Amino acid sequence: MENLERILPKKREGIDRFCNGSRPLTFSLLDFWQWGFSNIVDNTTRGILAEFLVSRAVGCQPEVREEWAAYDLISPEGVTIEVKSAAYLQSWQQKRPSNIIFNCPKTHGWDSDTNQLSSELRRQAKVYVFAVLAHQSKMTLNPLDVSQWEFYVVPTVWLDQRVRSQHSITLASLRKLVGGPIDFSQLKDAVLSAAAE
Repeated sequence: MENLERILPKKREGIDRFCNGSRPLTFSLLDFWQWGFSNIVDNTTRGILAEFLVSRAVGCQPEVREEWAAYDLISPEGVTIEVKSAAYLQSWQQKRPSNIIFNCPKTHGWDSDTNQLSSELRRQAKVYVFAVLAHQSKMTLNPLDVSQWEFYVVPTVWLDQRVRSQHSITLASLRKLVGGPIDFSQLKDAVLSAAAE
């Protein structure tokens, strides 16, 4: 029987071509990425973008995202990180800016090597990074501009000790917990500091 072990993700190149057997087709992986992921204001894609920004700021490895990992990122120092994203502005028509609320429930972590869920219900990462695309003008919104983002870094133990909701946290509660936001250039130091709590 064929080996059915885990397939490790590999970093791909945008120039990789689709094919039909041995015959190359006229479109590439870059064409797919542009088709599927150009709307970086959309909630799902914005969340992946937020993970990418934190990954770059902290210097995380590996360089390829693992969709179903128990946590989003791991720093070179071994700090596990969960990234949550929210924004005032959405890609659809709005009557008012969105309220900022992050879901951060405890989960059963999944191990991709064993294809097993852990029996313990808990927050899987040591540190949470809450990323807010804080810009509030649709005319000038640019998620690629890191100055339009705010970041809040929280040790997981602080979330676990909260008396209020264990499933979500509002921006107001987050600010009470950690104070004001930090910017992109401060992320690495803040993550390492939070991990020491």
